[in-house]
Parts: sequence; structure tokens; C-alpha cells
Amino acid sequence: MSEDKVQLDDVLGTLGAFGRHQVITLCLLSLVYATNSMYNVNYVFAIEDVNYRCKVPQCDIDDNFSTPWLSELDIKQCYHHPPLQGCTGLNTSIKETCTEWLYDVPNSFIAEFGLACEDWKPPLVGTVHSFGAMVGLLLQGQISDRFGRKTAAVFAGTMGAVFGITKSFSTSFWLYIVLEGLEAAIGDALSPMFMLSIEIVEKKQAVLFQMILLNCYTGGLILMPFIAWAVPYWRHFLRVIYAPTLIILTYSFFLDESIRWLFSKGQKDKAIILIEKIAKRNNRRMDKVLLNKLEYTHESDQTQSDRKLLMKTFNSRIMMQRFLVCMVWWLTITLINYGMMISSVLIEGNKYINFALLMLMDIPANVFYWLALSKYKRKIPLIASFIIGGLFCVSQPFLPKGYAWLGLLLLMAFETLATFSYNIVYMYTSELFPTYTRNSMHAICSSIGRLGSLLAPQTPLLMTYWTGLPAFIFGASSLLSGALTLLMPETANTQLPDTVQEAEAIGSSKERAQDEELKGLT
Repeated sequence: MSEDKVQLDDVLGTLGAFGRHQVITLCLLSLVYATNSMYNVNYVFAIEDVNYRCKVPQCDIDDNFSTPWLSELDIKQCYHHPPLQGCTGLNTSIKETCTEWLYDVPNSFIAEFGLACEDWKPPLVGTVHSFGAMVGLLLQGQISDRFGRKTAAVFAGTMGAVFGITKSFSTSFWLYIVLEGLEAAIGDALSPMFMLSIEIVEKKQAVLFQMILLNCYTGGLILMPFIAWAVPYWRHFLRVIYAPTLIILTYSFFLDESIRWLFSKGQKDKAIILIEKIAKRNNRRMDKVLLNKLEYTHESDQTQSDRKLLMKTFNSRIMMQRFLVCMVWWLTITLINYGMMISSVLIEGNKYINFALLMLMDIPANVFYWLALSKYKRKIPLIASFIIGGLFCVSQPFLPKGYAWLGLLLLMAFETLATFSYNIVYMYTSELFPTYTRNSMHAICSSIGRLGSLLAPQTPLLMTYWTGLPAFIFGASSLLSGALTLLMPETANTQLPDTVQEAEAIGSSKERAQDEELKGLT
């Protein structure tokens, strides 16, 4: 490599990692991370499960749910809740004969939309959200790579707030379902914001930067159950958590575009102006000579369409192999993480505290993620977390019944390792593909992974066959992902690739030689 040329990472390093510009950007991104975590699983509290029973006019005069009935009813088609009581002599199917219902929480989502004896409808909200997010990630990846990280993030964040608030005014269940799907598909700003966060600092600082934002994400998950506890009415709850993100519309004036993306689109002049702006804001002196030496490798044919660039990535055998492994990674981490969150509210005790405590385990996982990746790169920590976590989860169903506390301890440890794996996969995936398709490839992997979140709400049903089956499936998929990670290259000490050729070279002898040359020059 010529000594006269300077890499973009060198310039980003000169600008600093936590100057005024980066701190301001970090604050702007933290709101998106904290609120996005709530939007992904708010249905756990908004669509709460409530008890209900048939109203019998002869007995229920005051519409009080606690009014005793005179004898038990034979209920064959509505057995989700404890045996109900009714008037003497009424022994036919309650679902066919009942015309009005009483709910223990009259202003709940279930009660307002009359979902008694339709137990398949409430879980549909989570399934539609996951499907919408799966489609939305594909859209967001394309928008982000074509129009910029900032444009995609501002548009998605604003639309998420609009759809979220609008669905709190829903007048029917099916209108709510449509709005839930649109919000997930169009209003998820996390993907472009993540790309922006790892591209505004030099690569060796990206993990620390991301760790801070991940704790903001976790903070949102910990805060959400307490908001639901304080604001129990589901319509008010949704308005409280969605209203703050209306401010994202103002990010158009305060948030700057990714320097890497500007270079990848051939907009060198705009990128240089932005670099100088950041240097001034951070009170850093930027050498003009250094900027003139800045070398950025991009595709020689800048007229290629985004579709052709994406197909060029897929036509690479090495890229396709990595994509397939990433797909298994994402399926595993979404299945496990969403499965654990959904199961947390089914545990005996206060569901709000249970959820918050389980999410609290993510904080040490986030810190451990930063420490481990700083010392042990990417590959080894990911393999270890998948394998150890998988062994914990696979062994949990086989513990003696008298050691329930040990089973809970293993599940909590598995939650920590699962979050740790999730964090690494999020970062690792972004480092395997070239800049001009980085967000698209990351979004495709994440979108396919959403199949795991579609399956997660159904995992508790497997307990009817064997109580340990969900945990066993989680563990087995984790072990498989750990084994497949052996096929992946290490990316920790490499430059973020800008072309397919550079991405293919990661882990090759040629790339290692270039790294040694770079170290010799520095």
C-alpha cells in the first residue's frame, strides 16, 4: 500500500470518537434505540390476557364480573379460562348460546374488541408485527443504501410514531392489525440508525459506541413494563410510548449523513465538507494535505443500479456462503430472544417485574459484549456464547424436578448469553459485506431472521407435548449456529469493506498480508 494514501478510518480516527459531534449524534440515536425496543414487543402488555365469562341476564344484573352464578356450565368450546358458573339448567355450549360477555378488565383490548372465545386473535398481533418487520427490513435496507442512512432513519422514525399513535385510536380489531403491520413495515428506524452508528466512527471504536446504544435499547425494555404498570389502559399506554418519537422528524436538521455512504455514492465533495464540519465542531484541526491523500475504493462503474450491485454481491460464492450462515444466525437469535421475552410474562408473579428483571440481564450482556470483543475479536466470543448457551438450554429440561431453582438459573444465564450472541451477530453481519450493499444485506439477513420471531409466540404450545421441548429447541439451534460460525472469517482487525473484492479478501492470506503492511506503516 502506498504511503501517500490515507484510509477513511485514519481520517475518522483524527476526528475523534467522543467529540462534541459524536456525543450529539449518540444522544439522537439513543432515543431511537430506547423507543424501538418498546415498539417491537409492546403487544405483550397492550394486548394483555384477561378473564371473561358469559353474561346471563337472569343472574348478572349489575354487570359485575364477580357476581356469583348458581351452578357450573359445561363449556367445551371455550376452555381457555377456569370453569365458569351460570344459571341452573343451562348446559349447552357456551360459545353458541352466549350473546354477551363479562370481562374482569372491561376497558382492556380483549374486552373493547369483544375477543372472548377467539383466543387465536390476540397472538395474531405479534405475528403480524413480526411479518411486517420482516418485509420492512427489506424496504429499509434498499432505502438506506440508495437514499442514505439519514433519509431512511428520519422517514421510518416519523412514520413509526404516526402509525403507533394512530393505532391507539383503532375502532376495530382488524383496523388495529392493519396499522400494526404498517407500523412494523414502514416505521422501523433501527436498521438505518445502526448503520449510521457504526459508520460515523473508526472501526476500533464502533464496538464501544454500539455498547452504549445497546444499553439504551435495554433501558427501553426495562422502562416499558413500568410505563404499562403506571398507565394500564392500553390506548393511553400506546400514546405515551409512541408520542416521543415524533421528534425524529426534526432530525432532518440535526443529524448528519454517513461519511462512508457519501463516499460510496461518489459524493466526495459533500463528504469532505462534512469531515471539515465535524472537525470544527470537535475542535480538531484537519490537515488539508491529509484529506487530499484520502483514498476511498468504490465500484469503477458508478452508474450501476442498486439492484445490479446487490446481485453482484449475491453472485459471489463467498458472499453467498456467508449469507447462508448469517441467515441461520439470525433465525436462531430472534427465535430465542423473542421466545424468552414472551415467556417471561407467563411466569408466576408480577408480570411487570418479571419482564423488567429478565431484560435487566441484558445490561451485563452488553458490557460483556464490549469487553469480550475488545480483547477476543468477533469469532471466538460468538462461538463460545452459542455453544455454552446451547449446552445450558439443552440440559435444562433434564434436571431433576427438585432443582427448579437451578433450571431457572440456567435459563437466566442462557438469556444473558443469548443477548450477547445477538449483539455480536448484529455487528458481525455488518462487517462481512461491502458498503454499497451493507444495509441491504444486513436487512435481508435480519428480515429472514424474523421468521424466528414469527415462530416464537407458538413455542409455549410445544409444552403440551413435552415441557422441556421449547428449551431443547432453543439450545439445539444455538449449538448449530455455533458450529456454523467456524466457517466464518475473523473481521475484527480489518477495514470495513467497500467492494465485493475487499469483502471476499477478509480472512484470506492476501488480506492478512495487507494488515501486516498497514501495521508496519503505522
